Amino acid sequence: MADPQNLSEDLSEADAANELMRLAREIKKHNRLYHAEDAPEITDQEYDALVRRNEALEAAFPHLIRADSPSKGVGHEVAASPLSKVTHAVRMMSLENAFNAEEVGEWVARVRRFLDLDADTPIAFTAEDKIDGLSCSLRYEDGELVRAATRGDGQVGEDVTPNVAHIADIPQTLKGDPPEVFEVRGEVYMERAAFADLNTRLMDEARAAAEAKGEEFDPAKVRQFANPRNAAAGSLRQKDASVTAKRPLRFWAHGWGEVQGDLPGETQFDVIRAIEAFGLPVSQLFTRVEGLDALLAHYESIAAQRPDLPYEIDGVVYKVDRHDWQERLGFVAKAPRWALAHKFPAERAETTLEAIDIQVGRTGKLTPVGRLAPVLVGGVTVTNVTLHNRDEIARLGLRVGDRVLIQRAGDVIPQVVENLTREVEREPYHFPSNCPECGSEAVAEEGEVDVRCTGGLICPAQRLERLKHFVSRGALDIEGLGEKTIAQFIEHGWLSSPVDIFRLRKRREDILALEGWQDKSVDNLLAAVEDKRAPDAARLLFGLGIRHVGAVTARDLLKGLGDIRKLPGKAAQFHEYRSENPQGADEKVSPFNTRMLDAVRRIYEVRADGIGTAVGHALADFFHEEHNRQVWDDLIGTEPGAGEVDPPIYEVETVESPVAGKTVVFTGKLETMSRDEAKAQAERLGAKAAGSVSAKTDLLVAGPGAGSKMKKAEELGIEIIDEAGWAKIVSGAGQA
Repeated sequence: MADPQNLSEDLSEADAANELMRLAREIKKHNRLYHAEDAPEITDQEYDALVRRNEALEAAFPHLIRADSPSKGVGHEVAASPLSKVTHAVRMMSLENAFNAEEVGEWVARVRRFLDLDADTPIAFTAEDKIDGLSCSLRYEDGELVRAATRGDGQVGEDVTPNVAHIADIPQTLKGDPPEVFEVRGEVYMERAAFADLNTRLMDEARAAAEAKGEEFDPAKVRQFANPRNAAAGSLRQKDASVTAKRPLRFWAHGWGEVQGDLPGETQFDVIRAIEAFGLPVSQLFTRVEGLDALLAHYESIAAQRPDLPYEIDGVVYKVDRHDWQERLGFVAKAPRWALAHKFPAERAETTLEAIDIQVGRTGKLTPVGRLAPVLVGGVTVTNVTLHNRDEIARLGLRVGDRVLIQRAGDVIPQVVENLTREVEREPYHFPSNCPECGSEAVAEEGEVDVRCTGGLICPAQRLERLKHFVSRGALDIEGLGEKTIAQFIEHGWLSSPVDIFRLRKRREDILALEGWQDKSVDNLLAAVEDKRAPDAARLLFGLGIRHVGAVTARDLLKGLGDIRKLPGKAAQFHEYRSENPQGADEKVSPFNTRMLDAVRRIYEVRADGIGTAVGHALADFFHEEHNRQVWDDLIGTEPGAGEVDPPIYEVETVESPVAGKTVVFTGKLETMSRDEAKAQAERLGAKAAGSVSAKTDLLVAGPGAGSKMKKAEELGIEIIDEAGWAKIVSGAGQA
């Protein structure tokens, strides 16, 4: 882990607070994908790196620890699910991780210091392989299974009692004389061979179904599981337990939760052996050892057996054996001090890069994916590898035909570690300059590595998300056009760009012929569309989804231009200026950016601090694409009444208020409105809404979780109010 002292010297508090905010959001996203949706996007090692970076920053800046810090949580809250929720009587904790022998040694030393043990006092530990499955809790009362639940966020999980009835490893009745209430905890998993068979069966079933319907079979459309862990999680969390019954799930126990009655043993080892005697399986590699050297030796022994095990593991779990010592050691925020997961390094293998395909995401990002000669890595056949972006391909010097070393860290799409034949002469790979989906130009903005399609309004890969955004609440807010309806209309070929929404009146009879549509619902939808024929210009511009043009930026642009119809001409002027003033190879970046910023604000007639060169480039790229100009002309035109919609000249209405002429900054979580709504209110009150605190700031509105901005405002003596105080200012000025 990074040295907290060095971090505090190298990073400003503002930078640390911003990074902690980003990490909290990113880790929360990946927790949701992994725990709630069984669809991870990054490797275990990449996730662990994010967590460790967050921990290092919190250690260096403890006063900046956020209320939503990922260090305070376990797993992820239960997502919307047909399964009922279960509150755990005893919280299901996570484990701290170690990644090398040195970190394991530090953990053993911390245990010794905490217990105040001298160097000669022996410490016994249990050690077992860490299976990669789904955590599950089994509650037995008087020896009978009464409830099974997933971990969820540690406090609340999902009830999967009917589902575990189909897992042969889980007895409905315990043997012997268990405690009156005994909650056994362990992992539901799927063996490698069973996982491969399941995916084969899913493919065969899809092929048979297509043939029965007389349809062409497309294997790319078959939803298969990415890895055994996802297969186990998806199979257990089924609303229909009969589906679970068809999936070859296994279980083993590694601990316990609530116990009413006498615990069957005074050590971890004894209780696990008692659980085994009650009829529940435990790891065959579970053992008790004494001292650090024995722990590490058992780790190496399990690592050597790993390729031959019938199931996936990603490390070894160590636990202090004595219960009384466990109780004294207690817990940190989300993990016991007396347990540790010693993770394995990523698995690697050599293969050949046979092709590089480009996938276009819903935001227009072009992502290269390597197609590999199939290779077995850790018991799983790998055929695809993420290449991240254009710069990563260049860094590795990748060409089709190269031999590559790939790394599979966790059970998600692997990555290339090294190009083993980069010295071999071979045709270089040229990253596409046009979108493979729509043919529009694909560009990378200044300072960014990602290449994006500029054909946002017409690109098929972006169509659904773009149209959803166009009709969303913050944009045109067209009632009745939800995701399902938009997708249905796209499928029938009725929607391909925002213009088509205003031509739906010609499709009235076609829509009425669809299942679920009646005269009233169709007429309501068409009326909602017609009601937006003269939309607010800022909402319309925001709804077009031009990169970097958010709701506030759209308003700032139109406050200068007034008429939205000027925008294509202004973008063309800026594109011409940019072409005539390219950045010189020997020119310093800062002066270039300053001149370009001046050009952006002069040409687009804006003075707002939020309008920078990124906005100027994005607008120029958008309108430089002929497809986008055509959609714009059809939708809006360059003269009033020339397009399907006719937005009025944009005017900002302001009222007299105590903050007129002042600069206001919003920070923290706003609970009664969005940040954009708050900034719009400030503008109507005649104030300027800024994004950062400076000596020019007059007022800071701070919600829960306010961090570095609030501290800086206090240091500068700036007035600080809460959201309720801001509401009084708004209501006092006669605002809604």
